Amino acid sequence: MKFSLFVHMERSDPSIPHRRLFDELEELALTAEAAGFETVWIGEHHAMEFTIAPNPFIQLAHLAARTSTIRLGTGNVVAPFWNPIRLAGEAAMMDVACNGRLDLGVARGAYAFEYERMLPGLDAMGAGLRMRELVPAVKKLWEGDYAHEGQFWSFPTSTASPKPVQAGGPPVWIAARDPNSHDFAVESGCNVQVTPLAAGDGEVVSLMERFNTAVANHPEVPRPKIMLLQHTFVTDSEAETQALSQDLSDFYCLFGAWFANKRPIRQAIMEPLTAEECAAYPQYAPDIVRKNVVLGQPEEVIARLKDYEAQGFDQFSIWIDGGISHARKKKSLDLFIRHVMPAFEPAYA
Repeated sequence: MKFSLFVHMERSDPSIPHRRLFDELEELALTAEAAGFETVWIGEHHAMEFTIAPNPFIQLAHLAARTSTIRLGTGNVVAPFWNPIRLAGEAAMMDVACNGRLDLGVARGAYAFEYERMLPGLDAMGAGLRMRELVPAVKKLWEGDYAHEGQFWSFPTSTASPKPVQAGGPPVWIAARDPNSHDFAVESGCNVQVTPLAAGDGEVVSLMERFNTAVANHPEVPRPKIMLLQHTFVTDSEAETQALSQDLSDFYCLFGAWFANKRPIRQAIMEPLTAEECAAYPQYAPDIVRKNVVLGQPEEVIARLKDYEAQGFDQFSIWIDGGISHARKKKSLDLFIRHVMPAFEPAYA
């Protein structure tokens, strides 16, 4: 099982300069590369300081000039916000810029907040249909001389320009949760990204079962890869573990509020929730978060990851965003590199 880093710029304090966040993201990515991580992932989000990445290709292109070995992934671009010709061309240019290190993650999106602003009237069903139309079109455009007549996009014969460095184009990863998404990804020859959020290891098992079912349903397709994305923090004491449990509880409650899309937003920032408002999210209570995310001292983290490896996950991605300080992120990543990674042979011993 390979390791990767899922990282964004994020802030709740408007006094923190965005340039500082940009530099901190670069520092974490360079640390991951030096440790031998497989990929650094950055996803697309709009009009929210909670997760800052209006076009992940920009940050990834910057990292392409600073790195030489780590793969650079969109985790993810939001399919309905892209024209197939534009996505095929920009992804191919990114692959040229990083000399064939791009992984293209694609998702339908999740926030009604973003749907309202980027494509009013869009819902999750419509977003999923657009994703299913977009992905095959992008692959055909990489091949070239492809005309498209679909439900959402139509264009005459076109070719992605430039062409990707990687033969056949960059690997495509589909963010999947429901069985239909797993089936679409496998049938299309795409890899799969899954996250249980804070639902716990029972959900991890269920996500792998959905993937394995899709693989069994398509014996004609070589088994794609599957990546598990989890909030992961390594600590050096139980006191620190408990403190992070509270911080991540606050993060997930805010995540729930963004998802609900009912609270006012000022300058792209949502006010912190009160204790009473957090109580409306009992599934994100600190003790639940402590149990369900990958959080604890090295031995505990190793045991959790060994279980995921045994289930068949090809890549485990550390979701390092969480409304915590850069210093604490750095400390956790350092502990992971020094004390967790050596337990995984032969890649990291």
